[in-house]
Amino acid sequence: MRLAILTTVLALSPVAASASGGISCSAEEGGVTFELGGGVARGMGAPLFSFQGTLEIAGTDVAADLGTTEFSREHVAQYWLDGEDLRLLVYRERDGDAPHGYVELTIRTKARPGDDGEGLYDGDYEAVLYDTSDAASAEGRTATFAGKVSCFAE
Repeated sequence: MRLAILTTVLALSPVAASASGGISCSAEEGGVTFELGGGVARGMGAPLFSFQGTLEIAGTDVAADLGTTEFSREHVAQYWLDGEDLRLLVYRERDGDAPHGYVELTIRTKARPGDDGEGLYDGDYEAVLYDTSDAASAEGRTATFAGKVSCFAE
């Protein structure tokens, strides 16, 4: 699945394939499922030039619009790929005129020991959903989910 996302991202990008690579991360654990991927330019800070992803949280009492969230490049708040480390922070606020709410997904990984340049990373994620649509709680409700994540970078 990661290879399919990465191939699609690179094929649709305007940057030449020889001057680019990509990242992808996925997790499926405890009712939380996500797939994220993006194209990365090589050199000068290796910026993300494209990005897409989906986060789904099942079986919880979080609002449906926050429990299924799609991300694009504009939702990447921070990104770090530096040899041993791959870190990613995506953040999206609720759309429209609905009460304030957001989803924040943080990924922290390290290259697998003995990886030998394969581009495989393992680590942890934390997904935080904040929702003020519940009238019974003036301060809003926060739900936090955490688990293991695997990533690939080339």
